[in-house]
Amino acid sequence: MALDDIDLDYVRLGETGLSVSELSFGTWRFGRETADGTLEIGEERAHELLDAYEAAGGRFIDTADVYGGGDSEDWIGDWLTERDREEYVLASKIYWPTREDDPNGRGLGRKHIRRNIDLMLDRLGTDYLDVLYIHRWDEDTPAHELMRTLTGLVDDGKVNYLGASTFEPNAWRVAQANELAEREGLEPFTVSQPRYNLVNREVEGDYLDMCAHYGLGVCPWSPLGQGVLTGKYDRSDRDTDASAGRSEDWKESYLTDENFHVVDEVQAVAAEVDATPAQVSLAWLMHHDSVAVPLVGARTVEQLEENLGAADVDLSAEQFERLAESKAGPYENI
Repeated sequence: MALDDIDLDYVRLGETGLSVSELSFGTWRFGRETADGTLEIGEERAHELLDAYEAAGGRFIDTADVYGGGDSEDWIGDWLTERDREEYVLASKIYWPTREDDPNGRGLGRKHIRRNIDLMLDRLGTDYLDVLYIHRWDEDTPAHELMRTLTGLVDDGKVNYLGASTFEPNAWRVAQANELAEREGLEPFTVSQPRYNLVNREVEGDYLDMCAHYGLGVCPWSPLGQGVLTGKYDRSDRDTDASAGRSEDWKESYLTDENFHVVDEVQAVAAEVDATPAQVSLAWLMHHDSVAVPLVGARTVEQLEENLGAADVDLSAEQFERLAESKAGPYENI
């Protein structure tokens, strides 16, 4: 399917008043160097990927202040100079260190947030972010300070909505922050960005229930399970060079019989609906009642085209359930 044949729909982002593309484009590879010093995506290809996403009707772009050491935001900002910024929804994240040897150059303290938001906006060439995520939770910053600081950004017009990104489920922390916000008339979190896919199921149960309770729009990252759900690996790769560059911990976590059972089911459904395994894995999230918008990434325009094609994949209720049941999550009734 060519990019011109894809026309992404708009969906509501949780219970906010914001409409966004049904697939968001994640730019974490922009400017990223691998362990051997190889640049994954340079500026020229970054712009080609943004062009391709735009051609498919995509308008929801996700980045972070640390992606490529700030290059990701810079390159997006340069790309936007020839476009109407108001047509695009921009999300970025803050938390990780941005200043070496500066104890206040990291985390979610007021000093770091207020300094970095202006740098982020400057790189993106905009006056405001549609969504600002905390990239992780900061154990050293009181929730009261965090929520008051973030509310100030909304009041100043620098941010429209607040989000929480996470690697491991932290439902009680988000709930604590939102309860505090409700009591004190502060801005709550309205968007969540957890890791979630057919092989990483740790957010099922309490975390997704929390998101539903507070009306958070769920925008999962790593929707393809770090490539496992594309069929890139098979059972023999646990002992071959196909997984070279991956740590032993990664292999033990991802190249498991349990996960390959999921891949088998994904491939079976893909054959039934005439789609690729990657498209089926993304379509499963898009059909999920608890998910608002999955994030897709790509190294090449061809990969992005394939991923965006998931928007045209229809899964039956029976196929959705087969995929859901192909790996037992930690909780039932997802």
